[in-house]
Amino acid sequence: MSFNKVFITVVLCLLCISAIANNKHAVRKTTKKRPSLQLAKESNLEKLKTADTLNENRKKLKTYCAPFILYAPSINSSKNYVRVPLAGQKEYFGNKTPFVNQFVVDYFNYNAKTLSVVHERSMKQFPLIDHVFTKHNLPKELKYLAVIESALNNKAVSPVGAVGPWQFMSSTANLFGLKTSARRDDRRDWFKSTEAAAKYLSYLYEKYNDWLLVIAAYNSGPTPVSRAIERTGSTNFWDIKKQLPLETQGHVLAFIATASIFEKLSPFIPKGSIPENIFDSLNQQATKTAKKETPKSKFTEEELKRMQLIRISEPISLEIMAEILKTDARQLERWNDDLFLQLNKPGDKTYWLRLPKDKIDTFLSNKEEIIRRSKQFFGEIRS
Repeated sequence: MSFNKVFITVVLCLLCISAIANNKHAVRKTTKKRPSLQLAKESNLEKLKTADTLNENRKKLKTYCAPFILYAPSINSSKNYVRVPLAGQKEYFGNKTPFVNQFVVDYFNYNAKTLSVVHERSMKQFPLIDHVFTKHNLPKELKYLAVIESALNNKAVSPVGAVGPWQFMSSTANLFGLKTSARRDDRRDWFKSTEAAAKYLSYLYEKYNDWLLVIAAYNSGPTPVSRAIERTGSTNFWDIKKQLPLETQGHVLAFIATASIFEKLSPFIPKGSIPENIFDSLNQQATKTAKKETPKSKFTEEELKRMQLIRISEPISLEIMAEILKTDARQLERWNDDLFLQLNKPGDKTYWLRLPKDKIDTFLSNKEEIIRRSKQFFGEIRS
C-alpha cells in the first residue's frame, strides 16, 4: 500500500509541474503579443500622421503656388535678352546676308495677300502681345511668331491638333498653365495663351541662348534641335539647319522674313510688292550713298548655260542627291538656295530644282532612289 501511495504522489506532482509549465508558456505568449499589437497601433498612427502632414503640405502648395510653378520648367523673367536678328544685319548673318535678304523679298512677293490681311489684324492684337512680352522682358519682335503660326487667328487648328494664335499642343499648353478641356480651352484666349507663349519662349532661350534656335525648337520641339546640336557640335542655326526637319527649316526662315517685313518694310505691305533691290536701297539710305546699283543675277553666264530646271513634287535632300549624281553638293545648295521658300509657299506644292544639264539623265534614272533615301533621311531627323 505504501508503494501505491508513493506512486500516486509522484504522478500528481508531475501533473502539477506540467500544469505550471503550461501556464508559464501561455503567459509568455500573451506578453509577446501585447507589445507587437501596441507597436502596430503606434505604426498605424504614425502613418496616419504622416499622410495628414503630406495632405496639409499639398494643400498649402496648391494655395500658394500656381500650376506653372509646380510643373513647368523654371525660367528667368528678369533676364535682359538680345534683340531678334532681322534681314540686313551683316554682323549676325555674315555671308548668309545676301541669301536672307533675297529670301525676304521672295517671301513678301509669294505671301503679299496674307501679309496684308494679317497687317490689318495686327492693329488689335499686337498691343496686347507687346504688353505681355514687355512684362517678361522679351523682344517685341517675337510677336511675329504668332503671324506665321496662325496668321493671328485665335480659332486656328492645325492638322496635328495645335490650337490658338500660338498653336499650342495640349501637352505643352498644360505644362505652362493653360486649361484644355472640352468645355474650356485657354489656348484660344489671347491673353492667357500669350502669357504661356512668353514663358515657353523664355524657357527655350534659357536652353539654347539663340533666337533662331528658339524658333526652331518652338516648331519642332526641343528634341530635334538638341539632337542636331549633338550631331554637328555647333549651336549656330546655319550649321545645324540640314539636320532639322524641312518644315522647321522653312519655319525659321519664314519668321526672319515676317519679322523683317513688319519691322523694316511695313509701308510696302498695303502695296502688295517690294522692289527686288530694296535692301540695297535701305543700305544706301543708311550710308547716304545715292548711287543705285543694277541688280545682278545670282548666277554667272557660264552657270546659266550649264543649268537646267526640272519640276518635282517630293522634298529631296540636296546632300543625298549630290552623292547619287556624283556632283558638287555646295554647287547644288547655292543653285537651289530658294528651295525652302518654295516648299513653304501657299497653294502649289511642286517646286523647281536647278541641276547640271549633264546630270539630268542620271537624276531621272535614279529619281525613285533619291526620293526614297530623302524620305528616310527626313524621317530619321523627325524621330
